[in-house]
Amino acid sequence: MNGRLDGKVALITGAGSGIGRETTLLFCEEGAEVVAVDIDHEAVKATVRTAEAAGGRAVAHRADVSSAADCERMVARAEEEFGRLDVMFNNAGIMHSEDDDAESTTEATWNLTMDINAKGVFLGCKYGIPALRRAGGGSVINTASFVALMGAATAQVAYTASKGAVLALTRELAVVHARERIRFNALCPGPLRTELLMKFLDTEEKKERRLVHIPTGRFGEAAEMAQAALYLASDDSSYVTGTEFVVDGGITAAYVTPT
Repeated sequence: MNGRLDGKVALITGAGSGIGRETTLLFCEEGAEVVAVDIDHEAVKATVRTAEAAGGRAVAHRADVSSAADCERMVARAEEEFGRLDVMFNNAGIMHSEDDDAESTTEATWNLTMDINAKGVFLGCKYGIPALRRAGGGSVINTASFVALMGAATAQVAYTASKGAVLALTRELAVVHARERIRFNALCPGPLRTELLMKFLDTEEKKERRLVHIPTGRFGEAAEMAQAALYLASDDSSYVTGTEFVVDGGITAAYVTPT
């Protein structure tokens, strides 16, 4: 049976864990060749071993997405290893433990969060776009968040602002590059059962306080975000660009008032 990504080459950042790991495994299963990128080289090598054990084809690459040189090298690695780049998933991100309200958040925490969550997406696009153009077009998926649409119930001003930047960047690039057949969409996950969030919701009381706001009554799973990314990466979404692709268990439907 043919996979939905047969013949495509994808680069996925933050592939050592969470959404990036699950997406790497799914994309390989669907026929893509994948450059799996993470700053934690041991973690991303483990992801690649799992993908290869299931019959997939992937390579592990260490990069700091806040570094222009690293981002340039990771894109070059995709073309060197597999000859082209068709899908760019700028997924790497952090949620800093000291991120709080505007008065309490330090400049250092703000800068680090912006460097990874916002500048990292910009740099991925900066160096990915020429490669996608050389391939005749492709899909860029940028991980944003539901908090960029509605604000966070728990103060995390740098994280929320960084994800808002991802939405704005995605919309502009979608317009600029539409005629080049390069699509840009922002994946906006709701609260997920991933290490990134669960380390903050570290008691049952905190979990229940968040769950009460989610209409489905549960946290999302990283594997569900991978399925959304698969749609955006595949030709099934060929007329989809510039969107806020929300996968959030209904939380924004419950709380965001349409403008």
